[in-house]
Amino acid sequence: MSKPTDIRPVAVSLYFIGIDTRVPLKFGPEVVTYVTCARARLTVEDRQGNRAEGWGETPLSVQWVWPSSLSYEERHQALKAFCLRLAESWSAFDAFGHPMEVGSDFERNVLPGLLARLNASRPSEPIPWLAALVCCSLFDIALHDAYGRLHDRPVYETYNAEWMSLDLSAYIAPAEGASVSFAGKYPGDYLAFPRPEKLEAWHLVGGLDPLEPSDLTGAEPRDGYPVLLRDWIRRDGLKCLKVKLRGNDAAWDYARLAAVGKIAVECGVDWLTADFNCTVTDPAYVNAILDRLVREYPRIYGMILYVEQPFPYDLDKNRIDVRSVSARKPLFMDESAHDWQLVKLGRELGWSGVALKTCKTQTGALLTLCWAKAHGMTLMVQDLTNPMLAQIPHCLLAAHAGTIMGVETNAMQFYPDASLPEEAVHPGLYRRRDGQVDLSTLRGPGFGYRLEEIERALPDAAAETGI
Repeated sequence: MSKPTDIRPVAVSLYFIGIDTRVPLKFGPEVVTYVTCARARLTVEDRQGNRAEGWGETPLSVQWVWPSSLSYEERHQALKAFCLRLAESWSAFDAFGHPMEVGSDFERNVLPGLLARLNASRPSEPIPWLAALVCCSLFDIALHDAYGRLHDRPVYETYNAEWMSLDLSAYIAPAEGASVSFAGKYPGDYLAFPRPEKLEAWHLVGGLDPLEPSDLTGAEPRDGYPVLLRDWIRRDGLKCLKVKLRGNDAAWDYARLAAVGKIAVECGVDWLTADFNCTVTDPAYVNAILDRLVREYPRIYGMILYVEQPFPYDLDKNRIDVRSVSARKPLFMDESAHDWQLVKLGRELGWSGVALKTCKTQTGALLTLCWAKAHGMTLMVQDLTNPMLAQIPHCLLAAHAGTIMGVETNAMQFYPDASLPEEAVHPGLYRRRDGQVDLSTLRGPGFGYRLEEIERALPDAAAETGI
């Protein structure tokens, strides 16, 4: 089947934009002080030869996508090299369809082989699949944007039978025994319309973030932005805090959760979530912290909306029964939720929710969303500290997903000045006000970037491929 609106990719330009963090961000055992954002301009054409350009961007968050004892720079350069290979492959991918169809086809039939060939040439450890998805995501996001721009439609208006040739049953299958069918269903059937224009914003309390004046070392930046948690809460009117924990130091994790909780109560914050960063191997570790919290600080326990990904990335190799945790609090998959099939396995093991990320591809995020919603799982949309253009598809996904509570957004904490050109056009997306982000400036085709109004000077292209 085909439609006259179908497109194929024909050319790619790839840019690498380096950003330093204003304060360190601790992730698991590593600390982030700089990141490269990979940005793609992807040109598509339809069956009549009409063309349009779309844009996509993703931070190559090395520590998140590839936890390892290898040096940061070795992993960083490997991810950039893979992006260069992907630019060539995307521009040569001669497949027509809707972006859901083309993106899924590329991820299933091209990406695994590309990754296998690159890994075969590497003398050290292989690039993980999660890292490959993140490198692929900027091209996939750009594909969706280009489709909307070519047809002069917001891309979220195209996830239906009018524009797509294949329904969801071509991509995803129900869990065994579930009274669910994807025949005749499309992503739009599981999305929220009209989208909310404001979303509750989750602030990240990193493991190195100072909580009290006594935590300050004197090395903190003096750039006009807050440093202490209370100051962030007051300035941005925050109501939701995500607390990064260690997952291998129960005493520290409990003390940190209690300390942040006390500040939250004092400052009128409504919700907390605990992120154990995939370092826990036994549910009893999480249960003990939650059980102690409910005894000693029941109000703080009640403020915990959900618990995020305590257990290892590779769900298939770590089939931990987590029902004892999800019996206490909703338990959300994040790093493990690469695709709907892993979400299916997670549901069998007792996970109750899914944290979506555009950095695993727009196509994959939507398919996972549909599968999870159809099976009664709740959703969140989590950040990858998305600055600049990356913030826009991220927040749009949250607005259309119907999350349990708003969206996590923390680029304004760790590199706020990186997004100043975009903030000039979309001020409500790059600074939180009254505890929310405001999407009302997003309008027009594709993702509504309004790129023509954003005065962003790009570096020289790292690659330019295609017709």
